[in-house]
Amino acid sequence: MTAALSHTVGETTLNYRIDGSGPEPLVCIHGVGSYLEAWSGLVERLKDRFTILSFDLRGHGRSSRIKGRYEIDDFVNETLALADHVGFDAFNLAGFSLGGLIAQRLALTHQRRLRRLVLLSTVAGRTPEEREQVLGRLAALRLGTPAAHHEASLSRWLTEAFQRANPEVIARLRARDAENDRDCYASAYRVLAETDFGGFLDQIRCPTLIATGAEDLGSSPRMAVYMHERIPGSRLAILAGLRHSILIEAPDVVATLMRDFLAEKVEAHG
Repeated sequence: MTAALSHTVGETTLNYRIDGSGPEPLVCIHGVGSYLEAWSGLVERLKDRFTILSFDLRGHGRSSRIKGRYEIDDFVNETLALADHVGFDAFNLAGFSLGGLIAQRLALTHQRRLRRLVLLSTVAGRTPEEREQVLGRLAALRLGTPAAHHEASLSRWLTEAFQRANPEVIARLRARDAENDRDCYASAYRVLAETDFGGFLDQIRCPTLIATGAEDLGSSPRMAVYMHERIPGSRLAILAGLRHSILIEAPDVVATLMRDFLAEKVEAHG
């Protein structure tokens, strides 16, 4: 990937990268407790056709460790400011997990900016039981550490077979998660835990792809179907044998899905 760059939006300095020089702009938003490098596998597979903006959300990676309460619109506004800074007027948008919630909000509030939308391993329409479970994980995170949260969550994110076959990847993820600031992590996780746009999804009008792992307990296939049924004309992919971290465990599969879906727009204007 290219060298890291930075841009300051209000009190937040965002660490970002631009990769590729393809004809279509693509913005990628990572999940809670993660960082822009989570997209590396997809960037390598898509940069020939897209110019890709990836960045660390506030409180994450090498962006500012802003303290205090975060709101979903903080993330939306900073994403848009960064897109403006790099010259993306209308762009394709991909969001993973929390990033998918940010992408939903952006699609609902700034639809004219979007060409196509990709929602990966994200949430909508939680049941009361699912809300209770995620709020329980938030409470545990506030009392513990990012490293402890990592150990408790690893098998929700990645299959045991992948963990056994890729100890170096697991070690790297563990080290990166341990670097997270607990307060920032919890502030972002609260947004993930308490945000739900299920009742508004029928207002999203841009072409949308929804994908999740068949074994994802948090961003479940049921939620993916729920989104698909409410976003007009959307497409749905349930990925067999995968849990939450599909960007890490199956970048080939996800990149192929995204390339095929986003390329329709490229070819239509080619």
